[in-house]
Amino acid sequence: MLNLSRIMKGLVLLVVMTAFLGCASTRKQASVGEYVDDTVITTKVKAAIFDEPTLKMMQINVETFKGEVQLSGFVNSAQSVNKAGEVARGVGGVKGVKNDLIVK
Repeated sequence: MLNLSRIMKGLVLLVVMTAFLGCASTRKQASVGEYVDDTVITTKVKAAIFDEPTLKMMQINVETFKGEVQLSGFVNSAQSVNKAGEVARGVGGVKGVKNDLIVK
């Protein structure tokens, strides 16, 4: 009876640990909460870029993963590349910016 109790406790512990590990996000996969946060950040960065008069008409794509924003697309000058990076960094929740914009 004592061994059966220990085995059951061990199984319960194993199930609980597996459940917690299953909820953890991996490097390539975001949790639901992180995905929602990233979507909000992406929307805010796009709005901030659109609100910036010098960037309004540029072809700038914004993607976010775990708070890291990636800018890609084409702009008219190196100043626009720098300005887009500044604007993105100024948005709340942004942990970092990878600026892959290309001057055309």
